Amino acid sequence: MFFKKGSIIALAGCLLVLCVLAAGCTTQPTTTQTESKGEVSIGYVTWDSEIASTNVLKQTFEKAGYDVEIVAVDAGPLYQAVANGDVDCTISAWLPATQANYWEEYGDRIDMVGRNMEGTKIGLVVPSYVTIDSIDELNSVTEKFGGKITGIEPGAGIMSRTEEAIDAYGLDYEIVASSSAGMAAELRSAVADERWIVVTGWTPHWKFARWDLKYLDDPKGIYGGEEYIATLARQGLATDKPGVYEILTRFNWTAADMESVMVSIEEGASDEEAAKAWVDAHPDQVNAWIGTQ
Repeated sequence: MFFKKGSIIALAGCLLVLCVLAAGCTTQPTTTQTESKGEVSIGYVTWDSEIASTNVLKQTFEKAGYDVEIVAVDAGPLYQAVANGDVDCTISAWLPATQANYWEEYGDRIDMVGRNMEGTKIGLVVPSYVTIDSIDELNSVTEKFGGKITGIEPGAGIMSRTEEAIDAYGLDYEIVASSSAGMAAELRSAVADERWIVVTGWTPHWKFARWDLKYLDDPKGIYGGEEYIATLARQGLATDKPGVYEILTRFNWTAADMESVMVSIEEGASDEEAAKAWVDAHPDQVNAWIGTQ
């Protein structure tokens, strides 16, 4: 069978195109940007502040390409989990005073990555219409408060500090354990009726944006001075997952940032929705944490 010269050239051209297409298909990358870089586990305590920060960090890691698990535990088990390597990290360490006992117990088995927020504080908080200004005045108005201090989770550092305060000041009060949400609900109800209430409080927290509140002075210094929130990692994380560790070293933000997320959650947004809104509104800051800025 014979072919004209033009037909042979056309056939050769078609074969060449097919070869190029085939080569293009076989040389596509075997990975894509959406494929995971690995897994990250973050432990946190269920304070409103730490719910906000942990969900923001979670979405930051997800933007960087990681699969993320967040694990809610009480403060003591959180330090133990980081020390044992059961979670990779936490950004929920309140130091040097609030969780000092846990750091003393587990700190030599934990990597202190750094501080992610400065200028935090804990203490006893009352509405501004309450006419006392110091913890050592509490016994003069015990009946006004019903002899009760409304607290949060039993394992929280601020709860043990409050027990110390009751002893140090000789207070005729009991501390009633609850939860962060339960404390806020009691405070909301009391403020609505202008009743006297004293609660365990910390800054940053959305309640200070919602109501006119004040800390009671602490002349004995039981609650410590200015605090910071620290980032902790399990030992070996910097070697095992250097990309994760680098993001942790860069993660830091302000109390105003955190409070904006907390207020969104308090107003009805889910933890994930509030965190996403903040992340979407701050691309430069998030990219700086990731290391792409």
